[in-house]
Amino acid sequence: MATWNLAEMNRHVLICNGSTCMRKGGEEVTQAVRDEITKLDLDTKVHTTRTRCNGRCKDGCVVVVYPEADWYFEMDEERAREMVASHLQHGEPVKEWIAYERSGNGMKLLNDRFKGTEKGEKK
Repeated sequence: MATWNLAEMNRHVLICNGSTCMRKGGEEVTQAVRDEITKLDLDTKVHTTRTRCNGRCKDGCVVVVYPEADWYFEMDEERAREMVASHLQHGEPVKEWIAYERSGNGMKLLNDRFKGTEKGEKK
């Protein structure tokens, strides 16, 4: 296992590798994000982490970018590459692919996405 030096990191990308997102191309999205980060020489600035389920299966494959807390939905290889170039390289989130973004002290639902079950309610 590696222990990365994160001193220059300014963004953290979480890529859902839960079972639903994996069926929706999670492995390919993970590789596309990582390959594009390397291609654009962003390796020291952007750290990626494969996650388990992020709880937004209907939005799969989900990619979350911090510190902005932008939750991207229905990511595929092409969208992943475009998101890296636009958001991670140029600082311009791709708003039409974002389900949730940070708003004040909470999160704001965008693009007419499915709201989902309230936390604490039975599914």
